[in-house]
Amino acid sequence: MALTEREQAMLEPRPITESDDAVIVFDEVSLAFDEKVILDRVSFQLLAGRMKIILGGSGVGKSTVLKLILGLLKPDGGQILVNGRRVDDLDEEHYMVVRDDLGMVFQDGALFDSLTVRENVGYKLFEETDIPIEQVDGRVKEVLGFVGLDEYFLRMPSELSGGQRRRVAIARALAARPKILLYDEPTTGLDPITAVTIDDEIIKLRDLEEVSALLVTHQLRDAFYVASHEAVKEGGTIKCVPASPEKLAETTFVMLKDSRVLFEGTLPELRAATDPYLQSFLS
Repeated sequence: MALTEREQAMLEPRPITESDDAVIVFDEVSLAFDEKVILDRVSFQLLAGRMKIILGGSGVGKSTVLKLILGLLKPDGGQILVNGRRVDDLDEEHYMVVRDDLGMVFQDGALFDSLTVRENVGYKLFEETDIPIEQVDGRVKEVLGFVGLDEYFLRMPSELSGGQRRRVAIARALAARPKILLYDEPTTGLDPITAVTIDDEIIKLRDLEEVSALLVTHQLRDAFYVASHEAVKEGGTIKCVPASPEKLAETTFVMLKDSRVLFEGTLPELRAATDPYLQSFLS
């Protein structure tokens, strides 16, 4: 049976979007739950192949931004565009197509404990397509190899460490070749050494696979590490090294406070900010 256009796109590398194109746009987006304002006229753009890191204290709406992009919530005002398509007014049926371009990495990995690593990583391809099993398995082994876990193909989640579970979650998010990855606190609960291994995977995806990414975190250590390093190939190995000035400019920050954007800019600009709240938050 011939693969559909959608199924073929999940198996073949997708063309890189031009770097000056915005793959996600928030335009004056507002959302409130009863009397509590979560987002108040929030605007920002994520450019193709770039990363944007969303910072802020607890309850400022960081994870809400991801839920809006995924279509799990609808804004009260403003517009949201994904790959140039307005999505804030789409119904669930039409949003399924949008989600093909989105990969999600949750806080705790969110693996299915009753399924093997193979079944977890290939879940979307197994459940939502008629792609032949051998082709799905090939893709699963490919993405597991990217995160260094190809030998864990038939393991159960209970056999994995916390860091390995997060890497499997990243592989699962990659399996259907999304153009955009969304990370929700991907290093929460991990020790500093393990957190760096996850940060390195995020950097590799940004720099070597040119996947656009939105990273929500309250971990300044991880945010600064990801923004200040780049992945390079040296011989047959990949290393994460201090970023060049050009690479530093490819990752920007959005700081939320009181439901609004307080700051947007690069890591050097964030460190040089004189706003008292920013200085306090970063200290």
